[in-house]
Amino acid sequence: MSDTPAGFTDDDQAIPGLDLDPDLSIGSHGTTPYEDYVHASVLTRLQRTLTDDPGEMVFLVATQVMELWFTVIVHEWRTAAHALRGDDLPTALAALRRSQYELESLNASWKPLAHLTPGQFNSYRAALGEGSGFQSVMYRRLEFLLGEKSTSMLVPHRGQPAEHAELEKALHEPSLYDEALAFLARRGHDIPAEVLHRDPTQRHEPHPAVEEAWRAVYAAEGEAVATGGALTDGAGDEVRLGEALTEVAELVWRWRNDHLVATRRAMGAKRGTGGSAGVAWLERRASKNVFPELWTARSHV
Repeated sequence: MSDTPAGFTDDDQAIPGLDLDPDLSIGSHGTTPYEDYVHASVLTRLQRTLTDDPGEMVFLVATQVMELWFTVIVHEWRTAAHALRGDDLPTALAALRRSQYELESLNASWKPLAHLTPGQFNSYRAALGEGSGFQSVMYRRLEFLLGEKSTSMLVPHRGQPAEHAELEKALHEPSLYDEALAFLARRGHDIPAEVLHRDPTQRHEPHPAVEEAWRAVYAAEGEAVATGGALTDGAGDEVRLGEALTEVAELVWRWRNDHLVATRRAMGAKRGTGGSAGVAWLERRASKNVFPELWTARSHV
């Protein structure tokens, strides 16, 4: 039997300087380059369970992983919003595309929690106290970027000056959808002034003119398909933006529904932590469409 490692030939072993083993001397007098970059020792020491129940560790880690994905997705959507503001559509689309993969990974974070029985959840639920996911600063920033603005959601963070200031700044900034609609306006679509210059601290509300703008975007695509022609570069760009935003909206909807189902399975209709109405509150959230006119416009194409 050959001693050659799988995937390598005898010729590979004969190549001077080819060493199949890692250099174990790296970091032997201090931290490793991997630790310096990833800070794994910090991440893996953040799990401080409050009960003896072995399932609590899974709940805590899954929640912390979600927080990390929120951070990445906020970064991507801010990148996309900034790029749209500068009419840099390729950069915006690339960021939105990355965020789609990240949203899929975020949604997969529910898997370890999706089948909790009431007994399993109750074994450590009291450790949460009044803690609730809606108190997450990063998740609130994510929602603000979607146009789900609410001044009242700053209230829980008044005791954290830095986080409160961060959220207040995000509240007053245009959302990702605001920037997309401003982009369409600069492309010649009739987006009214009350939409373009609305109070950015308020939740986006559906507007018939916005619906008409998205209808026109998709109607142009339909006409091109029907006549065997091709979309102009500009019209094609607008369809690509609409589809990228629709994919994001669908994945956010799936996130909300996965949250709803996992909660319903673990605690039924009981009142939620943090004073929320629990499943009833999540049902209301899950019933709302993100970027609503992108969905309703399809009925008129």
